[in-house]
Amino acid sequence: MRSNPSLHRLILAALTGAGLLIAMPTVAQESEDGIEIGDQPAILPANPNDAGEIERGARPNSSTGDASTLDRGERDSAPPATKGAKPTTGDKPDELQGINIYLRMGTPLPDLPPEKPYEGKPDEAYGAFQRGLFLTAVDKALPRAQLGDPAAQTLLAEIMSRGLGVKRDPKGAAFWYGQAAQGGDPAAMFKYALLLMEGREVPQDKAKADDYMRRAAEAGNASAQFNWAQILVSANPGVRGLTMAMPFYEKAAEQGIADAQYALAQVYSALKDVPPEKKARAREWMLRAARAGFDTAQLDMGLWLVNGYNGPRDYEAGYRWLSIAAARGNVVAQNRLAHLYINALGTKPDPVEAAKWYVLSRRAGLKDPGLEDFYLGLNEEQQKQAIDLANRFRRT
Repeated sequence: MRSNPSLHRLILAALTGAGLLIAMPTVAQESEDGIEIGDQPAILPANPNDAGEIERGARPNSSTGDASTLDRGERDSAPPATKGAKPTTGDKPDELQGINIYLRMGTPLPDLPPEKPYEGKPDEAYGAFQRGLFLTAVDKALPRAQLGDPAAQTLLAEIMSRGLGVKRDPKGAAFWYGQAAQGGDPAAMFKYALLLMEGREVPQDKAKADDYMRRAAEAGNASAQFNWAQILVSANPGVRGLTMAMPFYEKAAEQGIADAQYALAQVYSALKDVPPEKKARAREWMLRAARAGFDTAQLDMGLWLVNGYNGPRDYEAGYRWLSIAAARGNVVAQNRLAHLYINALGTKPDPVEAAKWYVLSRRAGLKDPGLEDFYLGLNEEQQKQAIDLANRFRRT
């Protein structure tokens, strides 16, 4: 069964307490617990205490200055090629990969390899569920559930919890999730662990919840793998917890959990003793999480590219990722985007657009003395235009 994606982030805040959610490092140093922090970034994080609402949790304070400090670096150097991008101004197309090369060439795609024949017995209950025949699925699953079939019990619990074709029944769903969890179904163990944590439909029991979450993770449930990693980080602060959690982050990331991909990028980047081949993949995992729509990953991907962190600088690509996160309402990205427009990093200078993004971030409670001085230095017409653009802004 597919779980609700929002459940993947049930305890994402645990990473903050463990020092994992570091958008960018500040000064070069090594902490007492062995977490290595890199070079000073070009765009320093703003003070999260000034923000009324910053999505995905608070950002770390800057220890070296305000958010207006920028490092232009080697801006004249050629940016790295972006795979799958349009041809460059020099009429040299960037490197293509995967399906794109066939589309560009107009060549028919090769035939897919033949599917391995399924020799097992079809599950009529799940088949009906997948076709939207929920009452038929109930009729097929209920007798099997009553006989102790964990898969049927999980299906029945899912239908009851979501009210698909039947009246929504959280308590009934909790009962069947519990039965299926006892039978060892990974999806049910994950869902029942969440119920035990919440303590609404069943009595709260942290020890039992942790046990089911661990068992579900070890059985291969991606959501459970991410949440079990979060539990390990929360229960074991510092390097020890991150090291224990890393294998579960890796497994969940490989299965496409964006939160795990983001966390894994941060773990690979932060821990000193991570093998070099894994450290080299930190930006790759951050990029995967950003492409999956995780707005904090989009923010951090933009900052990493602008600052040349865990890879070469690319102002234009950094600007694009910060623009995406800002358009989705990420307050910190809106603040950083204003700085890019002021300093013409990855985009042309545009004082009105910069002021618009500053107004939006300031309304959300994120103070920035440098941007405030910039805004006050604009003429009255520019300020009016910026406010009008901010008033018409809608999240994408």
